[in-house]
Amino acid sequence: MKKIDKLIIGSFVGPFVLTLCIVTFIFLMRLIAQYMPELVGKDISMTDYGKLLSYFSLITIPISLPLAVLLSSLMAFGNLGEFFELTAIKSAGISAWRAMLPVFIAAIFITIFSFWFNNKVAPWANLKGYSLLYDIKTAKATLNIKEGIFYNDIPGYNIKVDKKFPDGRSLKNLVIYRHPPNEYDAANRDVTLADSGLMYTINDNSYLVMELFKGNQYSESNPNGTTASSVVGNIVENTQLARNKFDHYKMVVSLESFGMKRTGENQFEYHEFMKDANELRVISDSLHRRYETTQQSLFATTKQYYNYTSRAELLRQSPKTSPKAGAWIDSLIKKHPLTKDDKQTALTSAVGTATNILNYTKTNKLNLVEQEKQWFRYDLEQHHKYSQSLACLVMFLIGAPLGAIIKKGGFGLPVLVSVIFFILSYVFTIQGDKWAKDGIVWVPVGAWLSNTILALVGVYFTSKALNDSRLFDQDVYVIWLDKAKKWWQNRRLAAA
Repeated sequence: MKKIDKLIIGSFVGPFVLTLCIVTFIFLMRLIAQYMPELVGKDISMTDYGKLLSYFSLITIPISLPLAVLLSSLMAFGNLGEFFELTAIKSAGISAWRAMLPVFIAAIFITIFSFWFNNKVAPWANLKGYSLLYDIKTAKATLNIKEGIFYNDIPGYNIKVDKKFPDGRSLKNLVIYRHPPNEYDAANRDVTLADSGLMYTINDNSYLVMELFKGNQYSESNPNGTTASSVVGNIVENTQLARNKFDHYKMVVSLESFGMKRTGENQFEYHEFMKDANELRVISDSLHRRYETTQQSLFATTKQYYNYTSRAELLRQSPKTSPKAGAWIDSLIKKHPLTKDDKQTALTSAVGTATNILNYTKTNKLNLVEQEKQWFRYDLEQHHKYSQSLACLVMFLIGAPLGAIIKKGGFGLPVLVSVIFFILSYVFTIQGDKWAKDGIVWVPVGAWLSNTILALVGVYFTSKALNDSRLFDQDVYVIWLDKAKKWWQNRRLAAA
């Protein structure tokens, strides 16, 4: 490797690593902000939160790589141009393309790494991350009993505390309603009142212990031990009221419903984001064949709704015995004239048949549309495995020439330009995906729409950079504007 290659690669690697970390962090914060309301207040360990952040960091890397290549290549060549190093390289007889070659080769390696990462690591991280996120979202909130408010998140209990002391354990004036699960008619038949109490957990937060002091327990039940009762008028029959007074009573409640329970990851494996390119291709081909089979079987299954076979079908089944041209059904009607009742019956039958055919057609149309959309989703994700990787190379074709033309390094103008092109890439990608999923355009067209448009832009900037174009120099546009003003003035004088 020549010294000039080391210089250019060194000016690219540092900004690339830095921008990749920054962009990954930004995308990670966006995901966290999206799911923040569902993550806070849960009795989840810091280990699980750390795993979630790690998985989502891996998920964001395929999206971050193209933007990191764009920003770092723009900064690298912008710095070389700002400090006239690029000018010195050109004056030594080295072309601009030769100067870009080391970074171009690095972009190729980044593209290959991006495809491997997107094909192998990203599906695994998606499966791990989203399954863990689902378990955290479905976990109950941390046990939090507030003053003056009935707390009913513990199955079978309804608890109210008038005062909760700063230590979080000592309580004053407790009211506890106890009822068997799913028996809401007996919700107020077992009541415990206490002057004070202590609340704490044991066995690694598996059980809640409530020590109650100086209180009474009231229980209403039938003589046979059940909580049901019969009502005649305003008198409740067959019930007994029991009252127990206590100075110290310990109540242990299971907290099994709290905390996080892991769901089997096989329940999430069906999603297209959890598959690699080979699996996506197999599933896409299978869905395509199923769609075509369903579509071809519609004609055969529709014939059952028709009372008469079409002439074309008759000719296909028996060409020799089928009737020739002519209104052969009309001739049958003439031989056997229809009465008024026959016409009404025929009309009712025709309307019913038409309604059945219409409903059958609508149902099958919806079924075909859903099968087609499912097929398009998997096929689109298969193309994204390649398009997201090649986006790194496309972003290099934009960033490196722009940096050489703008000749401005740092995080100022390069960041602004990078954000603009990344937004354009995002908009084109979303629009292409929408058209592809809706069947408006062919799936490869929608998947490669963003790369195609931006690649043409990159080729244009590359040609300008190789020809030492002053595309973004202010003087060029000032001179052009002066020429336009003089032309307009001369035209007005000639007209006068």
